[in-house]
Amino acid sequence: MKLVFFDDFRLGVLNEHLVVDVHSEVRDIPHTGPHDLISGLIARFDQYRARLEEAAYTGTAMPLSHMRLRSPLPKPYNIDCMAVNYMEDGTRAEPAPINAFFKSPNSVIGDGDTMVLPNIPATIFEGEAELAVVIGKRASNVSEAEAMSHVFGYVNFIDGSARGLLPPGNTFYQMKARDTFAPMGPWLVTADEIADPQKLQVKLWVNGVLKQNFNTSDMAHKIARCISWVSSIHALEPGDVLATGTNHRGLSAFQDGDTVELETEGLGRLKIKVKDDLKRTWGRDTRLEHEQKKLAGVTTPQLTGKYAPVA
Repeated sequence: MKLVFFDDFRLGVLNEHLVVDVHSEVRDIPHTGPHDLISGLIARFDQYRARLEEAAYTGTAMPLSHMRLRSPLPKPYNIDCMAVNYMEDGTRAEPAPINAFFKSPNSVIGDGDTMVLPNIPATIFEGEAELAVVIGKRASNVSEAEAMSHVFGYVNFIDGSARGLLPPGNTFYQMKARDTFAPMGPWLVTADEIADPQKLQVKLWVNGVLKQNFNTSDMAHKIARCISWVSSIHALEPGDVLATGTNHRGLSAFQDGDTVELETEGLGRLKIKVKDDLKRTWGRDTRLEHEQKKLAGVTTPQLTGKYAPVA
């Protein structure tokens, strides 16, 4: 099943290119807003699934083009993101030590929304294409063998990053947790629709140019390991999001006016805009292209605008 929020955060079920409004079927779930409505539905999904399936079959369908999609997870209580979790197409000799960081729930935006680049001295702004796992039932100190039974579904996730901030080595929070830096969507896909989440192609385009193109089989610490490890640190609750990392070789600068699209197999295509009031510019090389040209540094340098290096 594919679940969407649309317009004023009404709940719908997606059938092909049509959405059926099923909000009336879940209004008895205790909630104060869409964030705990979807979390409450996920926690009670076994009770509501048949009701939603029937409503989706018998209800009036509306074209996707006639509505505004919202993030299917508007404000998860926890957004955990795995760090350096890919083997980078075999260029890493061994996996990096397992590690993660938090993003703020206020970082979330949805399909059609805009990532805003703040007025800070970042050396570059990037967005990482990621498969994100949505937790279906409470996970605390779960084993790897049990971990996948705690998965409700999957969603596209872009991990916005403001790199190069000072002080070095102490930047994850200010680099990752900013407003609009966690686009998710366009819909939430239940786990039964994804045969093997470790064999999904992930693609990200900037202005129609393919930049990232990798498979989740390249993941260093697999999903079950990530869930087990994170749940050993703190409990994961229904509706929590665990982003599984990216292959960094295709990363490139996000800048004002960009249209960014992310598509993971089976999860639809998430589309966002980028806005920078400072109109800063960078080269368009990916990290891999920058390396192949034997240029200095890991990423392409800022070319123009505030905070650009003085020649």
